[in-house]
Amino acid sequence: MYQITKDFLGKPAPPGYIAGLGRGATGFTTRSDIGPAREAAAAKDADKQQAQRSKDEEDERRFANAENEEGLFSNMPYEEDDEEADKVWAMIDAKMEERHKGKQRTNDEDESDKQEIDQQLHGLKRQLQGLTEDEWSAIPDVSQLAETAARAKRRRKTAVSRRGERYSQVSDSTLVAGLGLAGHDQEIAVEASKDEDGTVTNFLALGQARNDVLQMKLDQAGDSASGKTTIDPRGYLTSLNTVGAQTAAEIGDISRARTLLKSVTQSSPKHAPGWIAAARLEEVAQKMSKARSIIAQGCENCPQSEDVWLEAARLNRREDARAVLASAVRNLPRSVRVWEAAAELEATAGDVGAQRKVLRRALEFVPTSVMLWKSAIALEPPEDARVLLAYAVELVPLSVDLWLALARLETYEKAQKVLNRARRAVSTSHEIWIAAARLEEQHGTAHVNIDRIMAKAVASLAASGAPMDREQWFAQALQCEEDGYSATCRAIVAAAADLGFDSDDTAEDRAGAWVADAERFEPQTGKPGVVTARAIFAQALAVQPGDVDLWRSAADMERSHGTADDVDSLLRRAVQFCPQAEVLWLMAAKEKWTRQNDVAGARVILEEAFAANAHSEAIVLAAVKLESETRQDARALALLERARASEFAGHAGTRGTARVWMKSAVLMRQLGRPADALAVAREGGALFPNFYKLWLVQAQLQPPQDARQTLSRALKACPRAPELWISAARLEFAGPQRNLARARAILERARVYVPRSPVLWLEAVLMEAEESDSVARALLARALQECPHAGVLWATAIVLEPRAQRKARSVDALKHAEAHDPEVTVAVARLFWAEHRVEKARAWFERAVRADPDYGDAWAWWLRFEREQREPDPSSIAAVEEACGRAEPRHGRYWQRAAKDPDNAWLPVAEILHKTAELLATTRQL
Repeated sequence: MYQITKDFLGKPAPPGYIAGLGRGATGFTTRSDIGPAREAAAAKDADKQQAQRSKDEEDERRFANAENEEGLFSNMPYEEDDEEADKVWAMIDAKMEERHKGKQRTNDEDESDKQEIDQQLHGLKRQLQGLTEDEWSAIPDVSQLAETAARAKRRRKTAVSRRGERYSQVSDSTLVAGLGLAGHDQEIAVEASKDEDGTVTNFLALGQARNDVLQMKLDQAGDSASGKTTIDPRGYLTSLNTVGAQTAAEIGDISRARTLLKSVTQSSPKHAPGWIAAARLEEVAQKMSKARSIIAQGCENCPQSEDVWLEAARLNRREDARAVLASAVRNLPRSVRVWEAAAELEATAGDVGAQRKVLRRALEFVPTSVMLWKSAIALEPPEDARVLLAYAVELVPLSVDLWLALARLETYEKAQKVLNRARRAVSTSHEIWIAAARLEEQHGTAHVNIDRIMAKAVASLAASGAPMDREQWFAQALQCEEDGYSATCRAIVAAAADLGFDSDDTAEDRAGAWVADAERFEPQTGKPGVVTARAIFAQALAVQPGDVDLWRSAADMERSHGTADDVDSLLRRAVQFCPQAEVLWLMAAKEKWTRQNDVAGARVILEEAFAANAHSEAIVLAAVKLESETRQDARALALLERARASEFAGHAGTRGTARVWMKSAVLMRQLGRPADALAVAREGGALFPNFYKLWLVQAQLQPPQDARQTLSRALKACPRAPELWISAARLEFAGPQRNLARARAILERARVYVPRSPVLWLEAVLMEAEESDSVARALLARALQECPHAGVLWATAIVLEPRAQRKARSVDALKHAEAHDPEVTVAVARLFWAEHRVEKARAWFERAVRADPDYGDAWAWWLRFEREQREPDPSSIAAVEEACGRAEPRHGRYWQRAAKDPDNAWLPVAEILHKTAELLATTRQL
């Protein structure tokens, strides 16, 4: 076999050849490969390649057109076959052109129509320039046109469907069934059901009765399917007490029950419940004579059963019942229930003398029955009752009630002796000791004796083996308070307060336990407990007189349930034990000023407080507030001027404090002296550059350009204060140009310095919401990722959501926000308000103010809700105003804006509430 030798083997590669280029390989040429000697040859080879490519492209163009005769067949002769073939191809081309001519014509017409429409609308668009705003607003919306077209389409469709409807006859049974479902009277017409004699037949009622009879028979068959049935006489007796039926259909098969109970009484004649059940069955069947006969047999067979005799007395008439009970007491002379029934029978007849005779006869047979003694004594006058009680306590010495009743009927000296005898007879009874203390209080004895009696009571009961714990004694103290024995209540608390503590428990531990008890006994609305709680607090203050928090808790309790004098007395004692406690002095001055309207007394208290705390900033500012609120402006300015030149505790070496300088500037601004206020703010800012409120006061007193520079310096001094960043952003956004980009940049920079700040995120979201809700919601989503428990952000999310998603968003807010967040609660209340669910909204507004009474916006929203009802209730509005006045809120986005307005400086809380409600009208509504 011969081997084929490749022609290019052994020959040099052409210029520019790269091995494997067709398979995707690549190569490169370096200067060492080319060299200076090959540059000219490489250029010549490149020219040849370019010429070859040009020639190839010319050949491709020559042979691209089949009509070109200059190609391969340019030298061939043109014969008849060629001419015939050309004619055939010409006919084919003409046919194809004819086929595509219609489509081309349609496309040309569409293009011309488009041009014509554009030309027509061009003139109309120019005419739109002359439209007025009213004409423009009168143009219908596309959605309205679409809705009108859809409505017309539905009408046409309904008309077509009605033309195709068919009607068929319906059977009578179907009509009657339909009437029954619709709630109509299922009674056939009288004209159709009258017989010849004039009677009317209700066929439906007959059918229903037939079904009831069949159902009853089926039930009976099912009950007796096993061939035997058992019955519990006692249970059946109980069930008959609750059955009030008068027909056999309502109580079941009476004859069957009668047979069963007859078998019970015959098989067990000594079983009293069987006789009672049989008698009550006949009573239900309204056969009283038979019932009396059966119960009489029961009395004969069960003469020692109280229940049978009492049932016989109940079933018989009064005269017969008296004879029945006479027989009963002969058979059961020591039965207290039988004697009580006999006395009650005489009482119903109105014969008190006969009742008294019955009870005295009963006491002859049962002299130790406390119940009979109480009933007999209740019928006697006081003198005879005292004699009977004296005899009763001899026969029943362990009855505490009889001893106490005798003590109440005796004089003071004899009652003391009676109680002493009772205490010796019943040494384990705490009631006797408490009765002795009550007796002393009722007689007007000094509290020392009452305290000594209760101290002996606690020790005696512990020694007798019947001790009571602290909780039980405090419960008895509460009962004494309810009965009006306040001294005894306090004595019980003082005697039992130390119970339950070990020797290792410190005074602080005991005081903490007592405070918990006092808070538990602190009364609710309209309930007693003030005296008990006050006594427990007194016990705690006696062992911890220097505890400021304990005094504050006691003062809060007195403020809620006591009088103004009680609060003043308590705080006076508090400042004597804690003279260095500024908060107690301030509470005393405030109570004197606000509740008693005694400005001079409040001024005296503050002077004493300043004497005890010479370098107290809080006391000085409280005095300034007192003078300012009472419009003693000169005194207030003088106090501030002296304070700015003084040194205070914790600020040695400086004149005044930052708050003193800030209050000075604010007061001057409120008095209409902005220049002096600005000068004071600048001087204070120089002394305390890290106090951001002084910078804010300066910015508020300056024009926008100067305020911008002031805030710029403030942000360098206090970069961690969100209020400064918010003020700077508002300054950029509030101008006529509304530079949102600049405000956005400031807030983004603020979030770098103060991360995870809900107020900064909220400000950015609200600014974006004024331009675009979608952008605001996107930013709010980022905010919730960074601050997932911020209630203010969740409340804003509820407001920004479309109406359909607000309820779902409110559920998420309640789930993820902090528990009982007032802003989320207010947002939910507003949601109910928007849905006109008034009671729900009112309940949620009340929940919001109860969760945080200091949140002023919740009060304002509630007031606005009550005012905008269809029929506003003045009492509800007044209740909101009164409750807000007691709470004295200070915080809230809109509350602070209204309260810190210089024009509202001296307005009361109710007026600030109304101002805040007016501000809320400018916010986004649901």
